[in-house]
Amino acid sequence: MSTNTYPIESPALMNPSPDTSPHRMARLAGVLYLVIIVAGIFAQMFVRSSLIVPGDASATAQNIIASEGLLRLSIAGDLVMIMSDIAIGLIFYVLLKPVNNTLALLATFFRLAQATALGINLLNLFLGIKLLGGAGFMGAFSQAQLNALALTFFEAHATGYTLSMVFFGLSILILGYLVFKSGYLPKVLGGMLVVAACGYLTDSFAQVLMVNYADYASIFSLVVFMPAFIAELAFGLWLLVKGVKARPATQAV
Repeated sequence: MSTNTYPIESPALMNPSPDTSPHRMARLAGVLYLVIIVAGIFAQMFVRSSLIVPGDASATAQNIIASEGLLRLSIAGDLVMIMSDIAIGLIFYVLLKPVNNTLALLATFFRLAQATALGINLLNLFLGIKLLGGAGFMGAFSQAQLNALALTFFEAHATGYTLSMVFFGLSILILGYLVFKSGYLPKVLGGMLVVAACGYLTDSFAQVLMVNYADYASIFSLVVFMPAFIAELAFGLWLLVKGVKARPATQAV
């Protein structure tokens, strides 16, 4: 690992263009973070959790047939979240590469991996909607079979969402470390993000490894959601309100 030191008088650091100044980029990241939180909670917690009934294909089919537009709106919300995630990944790289370029890049790659997984995973929702839509070529299946197949795709989406959180958790873990070490962002926010990341990773691996995870799902949801929500909301609000006024001139590569 080598260390490149940029002189304090470097024009790129002393006189950044207005569009790429750390302060402005940090505030944009704050806006995007709030968009991600709102869109993600709306799509996953308010829409899909109310329409999809685990283990009950008939009830799920009835809910979605009656509220297909709402489910499609949740997909649109996911797309907004994914696009914001890609943009914020790039911004965090620019803001935190002075701390450690390699780790900032790795965090960005993990975030892009999560966004890619989430984007591909949306196909499961579209396939489920298609099965319930009564397309002519589905006539060979009974309605009960179509309902069961649709629920299979909806539950596959839930599994894909869980797996994508592994990449997100790793990204947040590195982000929290970089924030803690930065010197120009509050250490407490970095520590909170690390705690949130540990929650994401614990929950995701618990779902993969525990046969009886469903028995403890509510506990895991509380342990994961509350610290993550508080940490990410606090970080997003800090970036939006305070921004970043200075960065060190030393970049580790």
